[in-house]
Amino acid sequence: MRQAGGTEEPVKVGFDNFEHGFPAGFGPGGWGYLAYAIGIVFAAFQLYVAAFNYLPSQVVRGVHVGFLLLMTFGLIGNFTAKSDFGRALGWLTGGAGFLCGLYQWIFYADLIARDGDPTRADLAVGTLLAVLIFEGTRRLMGLALPLMCGACLLYWFFGQYLPQPFNHRGYDFDQVITHLSFGTEGFYGVPIYVSATYIFLFILFGSFLERAGMIQLFTDVSLGLFGRTRGGPAKVAVFASGMMGTISGSGVANVVTVGQFTIPLMIKFGYRRAFAAGVEATASMGGQIMPPVMGAVAFIMAETLGVQYSEIVKAAVIPAILYFASAFWMVHLEAGKHGLVGMTRSEIPNAWKALVARWYLVLPLAALVYMLFEGFTPLYAGSIGLALTVALILGASITLGLSHTVVRYIFWIGLALVVAAVSRTGLEIMPIACVVGGLVLIAAITRGGRATLAACRDSLADSAKSALTVGMACAIVGTIIGMMTQTGVGTIFGGWIIGLGAKSLFLALVMTMLLSILLGTGIPTIPTYIITAALAAPALAKLGVPLIASHMFAFYYGIMADLSPPVALAALAAAPIAKENPDRIGWEAMRIGLAGYVIPFIFVYSPALMLQTGDPMAVQLGFYGAVALATFKALVAIGLFGVVAIGFLFTRLTWPEIATALVAALCLLGEFAFSDTVGFALAAAVVVWQWRQRARNAVAAA
Repeated sequence: MRQAGGTEEPVKVGFDNFEHGFPAGFGPGGWGYLAYAIGIVFAAFQLYVAAFNYLPSQVVRGVHVGFLLLMTFGLIGNFTAKSDFGRALGWLTGGAGFLCGLYQWIFYADLIARDGDPTRADLAVGTLLAVLIFEGTRRLMGLALPLMCGACLLYWFFGQYLPQPFNHRGYDFDQVITHLSFGTEGFYGVPIYVSATYIFLFILFGSFLERAGMIQLFTDVSLGLFGRTRGGPAKVAVFASGMMGTISGSGVANVVTVGQFTIPLMIKFGYRRAFAAGVEATASMGGQIMPPVMGAVAFIMAETLGVQYSEIVKAAVIPAILYFASAFWMVHLEAGKHGLVGMTRSEIPNAWKALVARWYLVLPLAALVYMLFEGFTPLYAGSIGLALTVALILGASITLGLSHTVVRYIFWIGLALVVAAVSRTGLEIMPIACVVGGLVLIAAITRGGRATLAACRDSLADSAKSALTVGMACAIVGTIIGMMTQTGVGTIFGGWIIGLGAKSLFLALVMTMLLSILLGTGIPTIPTYIITAALAAPALAKLGVPLIASHMFAFYYGIMADLSPPVALAALAAAPIAKENPDRIGWEAMRIGLAGYVIPFIFVYSPALMLQTGDPMAVQLGFYGAVALATFKALVAIGLFGVVAIGFLFTRLTWPEIATALVAALCLLGEFAFSDTVGFALAAAVVVWQWRQRARNAVAAA
């Protein structure tokens, strides 16, 4: 077992830093071992839920929240308390939260029987749960989200005293607590259901893939493909972060993993520190929109809309590719503007050799994508993908102890045949679990196998720790959902949006965008999406925007808020690596990620970009013709926005050229008469003029 603890001195970490993750380890001495053990139990419970769950959904949600509170208060105590008494107090507080979760299990039948008629014990437990969730979130993530949810709670209690149309009929204390702390409309709503099922499983899936060496594979392939091109190191960062996003779905996690390598590399090859960190922040945040994992929001979106996860993935593919293509284009232009070159052949690995050496690491990801598009649930697909990943990790450790190459091949062929045999009647959890169990037994008696098992155990505990921030955000945001479902206040805001949209859909979209960015400057992507989707997305849908497009619109701007100062979580994570001011990084990231601010408008006006029906051009061109046109328009538009942001195409642009390119880009976003014709004509004029300018400059230099 690795060392779970550390020194007896408290780790000096401010409360607002925990939203970026806890420090390494689990705390000092025996307290660290306690947190480590509880993390493993938490992860084991989540694996059981994913693979063999026979518990009611309400029980699963309750126990999940109980574990979140237990580990949140326990770990914060471990890392910040100055004495054992303070740490014990943290664990006792977390224990009270865990008992609140168990209450849902112990009295499950009774709670259903007396629904709407709570006892004093019910009200006491519900009130304590609310207090602990608010306080745990404050200590974990700072004041912004608890204050926002607290304001909603005040409105819930006292909104009847407001003037029309903001008032409601009024609710008693027991009505509010019952709605909030019991049932599936408050703390135990859809977000916490998703946290208790999909999110934890995919965090674990990404953790095991990283431990298997997937990051190194992505980095080697990226270096081999783009390292020698103009501005190669920055292109490596974009490509590697996009690949990493397919398994992690966490922007900050991508920054602190891939960024440790790419940011110093970009700085070494001449990129400014703020720009280098901005590139990594932009590309890493894009991981949340890159299928198949896409971060936690995509799972919540699928549950909210009642569609298969594969539908969300299908809708996200082209916009995600455009986002990363835009970032790639930005760094290419920046490199051309400053004359930055690529790496030498001796400095980069061979991409083909890297794939040949570790191609098998792609198999779990390929299996996951296949199952998602075949209609399997994300829970089932993630369970099988995780099992395959563990099988590969354990199999690799076992073969390292085999001295002869032929014997290694025999082992892998035999393992493949066993998996094929147990899957003959279809992919089933139990046979696959038996195969993994057999590999665990073999690894336990082979050289290097025991160390691998210990590493897998560490991944379980680390995943439990990584899930806390997401889980607590999903829990507390239930306050807003519960308030809206009981008071109906969402219809008021929706009425405003619809009123604006009756005059101009563009104004309604701008208002939704500003709301998402405003909320996102203080809270993470998940609650930003949930709040905005609950308030604005239904109104946009009533204005004719396809349902998935309206929710994805809110999703995108929740992500872009994490790039925007003053908070800019991804910029904060990149700052210590780049040794640069976070605000400067944030402004650079906004410039590099400009496409992320315009792509949502494109797919609202052209739903074919998300492979959705209802595109105006589909009548003339057919569905796939509309998809091709929307994609081409978007490529030209983001290309022009990149030229405007960097001020370079073939040569540096003058202000009249920048203004012309901007007008062309805006025309391609618009839907007025002749907008496409004007946009393409101006774009062609800018390209031709720049080409001639470069030719003139070359002649003058000669």
